[in-house]
Amino acid sequence: MIIDCHGHYTTAPGSHQKFRDAQLKHFVDPSAPPPKPAQISDDEIRESIEENQLKLIKQRGADMTIFSPRASAMAHHEGDEKVSRAWTQACNDLIHRVTTLYPETFIGVCQLPQSPGAPIANSVAELKRCVTELGMVGCNLNPDPSGGHWTSKPLTDKSWYPFYQAMVELDVPAMVHVSGTCNENFHATGAHYINADTTAFMQFLQGDLFKDFPTLRFIIPHGGGAVPYHWGRYRGLADMLKKPALSGHVMKNVFFDTCVYHQPGIDLLFRVIDVDNILFGSEMVGAVRGIDPETGQYFDDTKRYVDKLTIPAADKAKVFEGNARRVYPRLDAILKARGL
Repeated sequence: MIIDCHGHYTTAPGSHQKFRDAQLKHFVDPSAPPPKPAQISDDEIRESIEENQLKLIKQRGADMTIFSPRASAMAHHEGDEKVSRAWTQACNDLIHRVTTLYPETFIGVCQLPQSPGAPIANSVAELKRCVTELGMVGCNLNPDPSGGHWTSKPLTDKSWYPFYQAMVELDVPAMVHVSGTCNENFHATGAHYINADTTAFMQFLQGDLFKDFPTLRFIIPHGGGAVPYHWGRYRGLADMLKKPALSGHVMKNVFFDTCVYHQPGIDLLFRVIDVDNILFGSEMVGAVRGIDPETGQYFDDTKRYVDKLTIPAADKAKVFEGNARRVYPRLDAILKARGL
């Protein structure tokens, strides 16, 4: 079985975005009509999925995608706490509908109502709702709800601890994933995302979070940002900061995906990072959708890169399936209940 740990509903029906547009317009101008929840039929969802993600999953040889709302649209920096909570619930409910229509192919993870300065209790409540009521198996956690200005405390700060406690109690991981940016210095997918991946890893290195939460699990997407490429730097910094070796200090709790869009990048990832810390992911349909003129294949068809690796079949099985089932135990339980 091949499990893609990183998929977003980037093709949601247009009425979903119209609700968001109306919501933000009303927030800026209260005299504007209040937003009405989008009325989306099952057929509209089917059309949006079957002509996009589902078709590509079948064409590229995967079996299941861990599916979440469109990351760039989380936009926690827009609106306020109330707006974010309503938008988050609408997005998560829509993901639940997709997973209900296609339970063999999609399993849900949720976004969180992380408005800057909002109580962490809001995110705890939404995580519990999505896991216990909607059957989701994890969440996307934004380390920078301010949208590129980094006003939040580091992920190792104790202000995050109530949320981590909920993660531990529910036994779910979080993918560290920022949203869009309002800072013109950072292109969202080309800079802001990669910056956040790298920043999160360094925060984990500097702190001692996993002493307090030894079973906490994070997936750092996009191949871990700059981390694998600068692995020696981080090993050296850990030594300079009098931290234990990364293998014990961070890498029992942190995992990277394969959303790296060329063969040399995947080759490097697997040379540097232990295979037990790598989950197959494509971010399809996502940040890079075109065809690579050098190969004639889609950039985000990441299975091709993993297939070409000269590693044991048992290691490929870990990356394609085993590691995801270990990091997402609720997913593993669902699959076992199906006899898989």
